[in-house]
Amino acid sequence: MSPQRPLRVLVAKPGLDGHDKGAKVIAAILRDAGCEVIYTGLHQTPADVARAAVQEDVDVVGLSFLSGVHMALTAATIELLHAAGCRAVVVVGGNIPTQDIPALEQLGVRAVFPGGTSYSDIVAWFDDHSHAVAP
Repeated sequence: MSPQRPLRVLVAKPGLDGHDKGAKVIAAILRDAGCEVIYTGLHQTPADVARAAVQEDVDVVGLSFLSGVHMALTAATIELLHAAGCRAVVVVGGNIPTQDIPALEQLGVRAVFPGGTSYSDIVAWFDDHSHAVAP
């Protein structure tokens, strides 16, 4: 990572899904790649995520889903981020069906990392886009 300051990334687990190993691994990988990472923990509401993003002044909000609620909770989170004036880029990862990717992109999601995406591809995306999301 080479922005003027490290990217600040919020990794969040919206919804009732209780599995966060993947989110924690991604948080560690991004931290090792030079990002400042804030992990919100399990069972976050879209309002919780938006509030944390604003409070932490993050550049990127990463939403992790395994439970199939990615469309509704992503839409709600983006709406609340916009309402709060937060300009963070939103990325989504986890069990995301390929057919849902275009709809997520239409919501404003900048990148989707379905299960099985290599860690090096995720870090490469952050490296390639750090200039576009950092102040």
